[in-house]
Formats: sequence, C-alpha cells, structure tokens
Amino acid sequence: MLAELEHVGAAADRLRISQPTLSRMLARLERRLGVELFDRHGKRLSLNDFGHVYYERARRAQAELDAAARELADLANPARGVVRLTFLHSFGGRLVPELIAGFRRRSGTVTFTLSQDAAEIVADRVLDGSADLGIVSPKPAAPGLGWRELLRQRLALAVPPDHRLAGRRQVRLAEVADAEFIAMHTGHGMRAILDDLCAAADFRPRIVLESSDLVTVGGLVAAGLGVALLPLGDVVRPGAAGTQSGPVLVPLADPGAARAVGLIWSASAAPSDAVRVFRDFAVGWAQRAG
Repeated sequence: MLAELEHVGAAADRLRISQPTLSRMLARLERRLGVELFDRHGKRLSLNDFGHVYYERARRAQAELDAAARELADLANPARGVVRLTFLHSFGGRLVPELIAGFRRRSGTVTFTLSQDAAEIVADRVLDGSADLGIVSPKPAAPGLGWRELLRQRLALAVPPDHRLAGRRQVRLAEVADAEFIAMHTGHGMRAILDDLCAAADFRPRIVLESSDLVTVGGLVAAGLGVALLPLGDVVRPGAAGTQSGPVLVPLADPGAARAVGLIWSASAAPSDAVRVFRDFAVGWAQRAG
C-alpha cells in the first residue's frame, strides 16, 4: 500500500492503522532486509531502486498466494470461485455487465472482482497474475497472452453537430487530415487504432486534447473542440446534425475501420475452475452473438 500511495498518512488510513504503527512496521522490515526501501520526503515516500526490486517480488509472491487460495477454494467447493476481470473503461457500460449478468444466471456462486484501465495496463495485469482475464481492444502484441475475439465494433468519425461532415452517411479519414483531433492517451487501445488508421491514410493526426475516457472524448467533440475516432455503439450517446446532445458519429469508409474486442488470459497460467467456466461462457456468448 505504501508503494502505491507513497504517503504514510494515506496508506495508514487505507489500512486502518495509525501512522506511527505503519512507520514502525516499515522500519522493522527495512532493518530485517538491511536496506532502505524508500526515499523520504517528509511524510511522502518514493520507492528507490531497492524498493522497486522488493515491491515487484512481493507483488508476484502475493499473486501466487492468491492463486493458491483460489485453487484450494475450487478443490473444496468447485461450484464457488472468484474471477478477477480487468477491462477497458469503455466496456463497463454494456459489454461487461451483460457478460457477468448472463453468467451469474447460470453460476450464481461465482463472484467477480473488477478493475478498469488502459489496454497496456490491462495486459500487464493479466501477465503478472494480478488479474485472471482481460477484455481489450485491439489484440495485444505482448507475448504470453491467449486471445479470443468476442466481437467487432465498426468505427466512426465523431464530429460536432454543426460540422461540415455531420450530414454525411460515411467519410474517409483523409478528408479530415487537416482537422484538430481529440484522442485517447498513449497506451489506450483506441489511440493505437487512431494512429494506425491515420498512417494508412498517409497523415499524422494533429492532436490538441487527450483523455483517458471515451465519454469525455465524445463530450469534447460535441463542444466543438475537435474531431475524434469513436466506436459505433453505446460508449457515447450520439447526437444528430443540428443538435447539441452529443457528437455526430459518421461511419468510416476506410479499410479496416473496426476494432476487435477480445478476451485475454495468461497462456502459462493454469486457470481456476471459475475462470475456465467463465472464459468458456464468454466464448460461447460471442459465438451466439455473432
């Protein structure tokens, strides 16, 4: 907790212990290890080189202990279990709730712990064992991950309601090569897709604003601050030409203007019964939806 919050007071509050108690615990650990793990800046701390090494090893060890506990729970009661699912923020509005609701109707004793972040971090969590499964887009390039496509979402150019292209039925990215773009931060799946599609259209987007949330991107577009690449669906509420309810989504005619949404897991980790059953359910759900 200290390594994540880097503040004695905040970590003590989160752990529900006093600051002196936490400080003494840290001091005992450092004496036992023979090195200081943090650089001190008053009550603020920052991991030093020793601390980074210890933290990464401790995190891996905790992941192994958690995995052992899940395996024991599966052996004791195969009908119960926990699935740690991590996913992109944009899948929290509909896709993830639909998957979990459908699964819980069949396996109500399985519980879920959920986390959301950028595509790169989602993949890292699955690889380091802190999550069992991830839902991302596009397919990660990192080795060691299993992948199964769940669906494909067509992509659109999001424009303000009064934009010159707002009434079009479809558009090519090259038609807005000189436009100001609002994009996701680097590391997010939609940013990688935007960069790739613009490169295929032979231009580099002029990005004026960045966000880590697609709903925010849509709001900035609707306010007339630029254009953006968004998936067609329910991530943002599209408006219509002449309205201010949201951005206008004009489908892209560019080749490959779709994003593959898929499930990832560690190819080297043995899944618990609960994880395996949910993964099989998600794959079956995708086949039925397709």
